[in-house]
Amino acid sequence: MKKALYSLAIATIALCAISCASAEKMAKDAENVKVLCTPEFLTLKGGKVETDVTVTCPKNYFNPKAIVEVTPVIVYDGGEEAMETLCFQGEKVKNNYRTVAKAGGVVNQHLCFAYKEGMAKSHLELRGRCTVNNGKTWVTLPTKKVAEGCNITETLAGRGFYSAKESGYKAIITRQSEGQVMYKINSSEVRNSELKNQSIKDFLAAIKELAENDREELSSIDVVAYASPDGKEEFNNKLSDNRSRTADKAFKKIAKKTELEDVEKNVKSVGEDWEGFKQLVYNSNIEDKDLILRVLSMYDDSRLREAEIRNMSSVFEDLAKDVLPQLRRARFIANIDYRNYSDAELLELVANNIDVLDETALLKAAELANGKDNKKAILDKAVEKYNSKTALYNLAVLALDCGKCGNVEDAENYLANCDAADADVINLKGVCQMRKGNLDEAEKTFKSLEGDENATKNLGLVELLRGNYSAAMTKCGNKGVDAGVAHLLAMDLAGAIDAVKDCDCPKAHYLRAIALNRFGKVTEAKAALEQATNGCKCLAKRAETDVEFANLK
Repeated sequence: MKKALYSLAIATIALCAISCASAEKMAKDAENVKVLCTPEFLTLKGGKVETDVTVTCPKNYFNPKAIVEVTPVIVYDGGEEAMETLCFQGEKVKNNYRTVAKAGGVVNQHLCFAYKEGMAKSHLELRGRCTVNNGKTWVTLPTKKVAEGCNITETLAGRGFYSAKESGYKAIITRQSEGQVMYKINSSEVRNSELKNQSIKDFLAAIKELAENDREELSSIDVVAYASPDGKEEFNNKLSDNRSRTADKAFKKIAKKTELEDVEKNVKSVGEDWEGFKQLVYNSNIEDKDLILRVLSMYDDSRLREAEIRNMSSVFEDLAKDVLPQLRRARFIANIDYRNYSDAELLELVANNIDVLDETALLKAAELANGKDNKKAILDKAVEKYNSKTALYNLAVLALDCGKCGNVEDAENYLANCDAADADVINLKGVCQMRKGNLDEAEKTFKSLEGDENATKNLGLVELLRGNYSAAMTKCGNKGVDAGVAHLLAMDLAGAIDAVKDCDCPKAHYLRAIALNRFGKVTEAKAALEQATNGCKCLAKRAETDVEFANLK
């Protein structure tokens, strides 16, 4: 019995030795296994790092009883990222792994990893082990390094399509001052008393005050004559023309020996003053004014309008007494240009007397200010003083533009107090979702803005971040860095260059350098890359490990 047990032990040891020898032989011969990575470096696509690996096993390498486990691992600055282990088996193994014949064979495998910051400087290695005795003993296979570096060009996109709201600030503000003369019914004579009425006195006084204000200047005068819309239209039009001529003569009298005399003048005859009529009725206390206004909206023909209104006999009496006489007139309108604060004056007032600035002036000053902290301080003042929704929105934009990825949390807090129905606000909320990686929610938000140009382009950016480059190129448009990235990744190099031809930012130069380098225009690519890296330390650091420029080193 003891002899039998001894023999069994010897046989077992011998079998294990043979098994280990077979596994060791696979480890030793692993250098004959060829591994090819296509492309030769890893590629970021749709937020995932991908590559295709082709493994060619020579004849007699793969033991029929072998099980091989291979774990693809990306080693990068900051750590490692392993994919799930892949299992292969020889022809005599009864498991459900992929079989590799002893006669040799080719194994194609698509590898996909979650992207982590720092993977631009990385390499892919295959770590493995094998067994020929169903896992009782394992032998470690030599680690194979199969790819160096990761193309992360996709990360150049993602800012999103949006812009700050304009301030609405005007360098020149035009205001009007006017006086008017009244006519008797069916008359075009300007009575002398009309040239001395209070309206004309106020008009002349306002003109005189202009000389004392160095920010205001009289640009032109309009002399406009009207007829009330009662009676025949042809007669009224002729009457209006006559009133324009007499009004012009009257204006020359009051303008004599004043600065009005040399100002550009425009004389106009309006004819029947239906607009003035509508406004006077709207502001009146006439009992049936809603009915009158309805008639005006129903008929475009002046004859039908007048006939319908005359049919309301009691109403027409009120109109003839209180409204129509006010429309028999000529207006003298002074167009006055107010020169607003210059850019330099605005910045000086921000520094020394910010409280005198109104909302639009503060918004304009924020546009002019240097540095995000200065811009934020001015916008904060506009919110504090005027509860400015425009300032809140622009603060959200400023938050998203800060740093590499922006401060999404701050941006969302600002947007929460903006007009929820504003298309710009909705679009920016979608950008925030996109920045957080919530692509489905971002897509839903952008789709709610059907027809909005920025939202449509942002839908393209969502497609880009999902790795659908052709769809992204179609939707992202043809201008800007994000559009350029979409064209580049869709292999439209000329389109990528054209998209950023009017951009002078470092990222645009960087994108241009990539496209030119892919075109084989090495000298031009180097020049563009130099422009990019001189203007941005972050891009200079990125370029050191960017596989797009491996041939330039």
